[in-house]
Amino acid sequence: MASKPTRVPRMTTDEEAEAFLEQDLSELDYSQFKPINWELFAKDARINMRLPAALMQALKARAAERGIPYQRLIREVLEREVKAHP
Repeated sequence: MASKPTRVPRMTTDEEAEAFLEQDLSELDYSQFKPINWELFAKDARINMRLPAALMQALKARAAERGIPYQRLIREVLEREVKAHP
C-alpha cells in the first residue's frame, strides 16, 4: 500500500520550519507548490543603478516592442534570473 504524499503544514515559527525540513521529504507532494507571480506584489522597494546610455536605450526599445513599460521589462529579467537559480 502506497503512503500518502507529504503536504507542507502551516508553520508559524522558524523552529517549526526547521523541524519540518529535517525530516525525510522524499514523499513530498510538489504539486502543492505554485510559481510566484512577482508582478502581483506591491512595488515597495527601490533600486538605483547607473547604466550605459546605450543599454538603457536598448531596454526601452525592447520594452516598446513588447508594449510594456521598461521598468516591467527590467523586473521580468530580474525575476527570470532568480527563478533560474533558486
